[in-house]
Amino acid sequence: MTSSLSDVQSSFPEPTTGEDLWHSASGLTAAFDPGRFHEGALDIVDRLTAYLGDRSVRGLDLIDPEVLLKAARGLMTPERQRVADFDADRVKQIVDLYTETGIPVHSPGYMGRQFSGVVPLAGLIDLVGSVVNQPSSFYEAGQLPNVAERLMAEELNRFIGWDRDRFAMVTTSGGSLANLTALLAARNHAFPQIWTRGAGGAPGLPAIAISEEAHYSVTRAAGVLGIGEGQIIRLPVDQAGRIRPDLAGSVLDEAKRRGLRPFCLVVSAGTTSLGAFDPLEDLAALARRHGLWLHVDGAHGASLLLSEQHRDKLRGIELADSLTWDAHKMLFMPAPCTLLFYRDRTAARGAFQQRASYVFDEEPDIYSAYDSADKNFECTKRPMIMPLWTVWSVYGPALFEQKIDRLCEVTRQAHRMIAAEPDFAVTHEPESNILCFRYLPDGMEPAAAHRLQLEIRNRIRGGGRFFISKVDIQGTAALRVVVMNHLIDADHLAMLIAEIRDIGQRVLRASATARHDQRNGSQS
Repeated sequence: MTSSLSDVQSSFPEPTTGEDLWHSASGLTAAFDPGRFHEGALDIVDRLTAYLGDRSVRGLDLIDPEVLLKAARGLMTPERQRVADFDADRVKQIVDLYTETGIPVHSPGYMGRQFSGVVPLAGLIDLVGSVVNQPSSFYEAGQLPNVAERLMAEELNRFIGWDRDRFAMVTTSGGSLANLTALLAARNHAFPQIWTRGAGGAPGLPAIAISEEAHYSVTRAAGVLGIGEGQIIRLPVDQAGRIRPDLAGSVLDEAKRRGLRPFCLVVSAGTTSLGAFDPLEDLAALARRHGLWLHVDGAHGASLLLSEQHRDKLRGIELADSLTWDAHKMLFMPAPCTLLFYRDRTAARGAFQQRASYVFDEEPDIYSAYDSADKNFECTKRPMIMPLWTVWSVYGPALFEQKIDRLCEVTRQAHRMIAAEPDFAVTHEPESNILCFRYLPDGMEPAAAHRLQLEIRNRIRGGGRFFISKVDIQGTAALRVVVMNHLIDADHLAMLIAEIRDIGQRVLRASATARHDQRNGSQS
């Protein structure tokens, strides 16, 4: 049924009066009022200061989503016609709900993930970036962020060791995007016509070689690039999760005999599962022999370059063609902030080949020379470099080195403590700040061991005192701690070990009781 003109007109809202417009403008102005911002900011900072000062041992308080949904909905203003009056109490409740339901990354009980509690100054600068809102892919839109990106590139390249006049760095929103961008550059370098003609005109089937322990973002990037699972060449690893160069060559040769044309070798500097570092020098030599672009996924472990004690784990990094380096992991910055480095800046510009008159200048000048949009997937990009550059400028690199050294030492201490427990088994010697282990009382069957680790992890998470993760190693689940908090000490580790043992014993007793009851029930 069609509506008449009168029906449509009757649905129009009533014309606004002068008084309505005044109230609307008044509410609009109030929402942007600097004085109100100041008052609200002070209260929020006070609450965050208390949050940072809480040294209690606590993990994740995992709430039923429906309960949280109801609580969050209750904090939303019912006002729909006018700009609601500012409600300071509502804002306080939102901030409290936000902090109370998040992973407590600043607590010594947090040992579960690779993102970190931030250097507090970095959080303040992130606030500045949100308020001034300068997209940083173009110099004219974010002048200081683009200069800061150039400065941080120079500072960090001192630890990588590339030719300072040839290398390039661009920030991306996360390591997944950095890996995808690097693989694009590698593919376009190997197949110059693929951008315009597509993969159909490429000689051979484009393929990438990766570790069996590669992060899922690498295989996801391969899918985005149109490289099917059959064109991903998986290289064998040793017991510690590192690629074996002695076996990798024959795997590559076999792939070529199958009609594949590998163009990139992706290696890891700090795998997600075990924190393993692939042997970069040997793999760089392998990549040269096979004519492959060498990309290092150092999202987690590249930060060890800043440590005199640990940078040897990345020996040979200067031989790589590109490097992914997450600042929101071991540089303790707000997420996401990833640094994507290229040994050759001309290759960096090969990832993308579009032109757009509304953003790209026809005649390059001193300003556009600082633009990163031609090397970056994002057009509108947060000034994510600013927290890192500010903290580096204020405290210097020693802050990062000392915290990294502390985290690695605590992880080694955890390894010693757990290895000394007769009912625990460590799965590897930690190379950085990641440690995997299992609770394995005598006589534990492999299938039962897998289920036990899963149950322990879930109960620990539900207990709310510690937050750890789990990972499958050779098909069997293992418990995994990632030491990201420099406040963690031996007492916290002992508390965690005791809690794991207590939970494990309770799970085993409950299982034994259930089996006993089942047998008795079947006999009756």
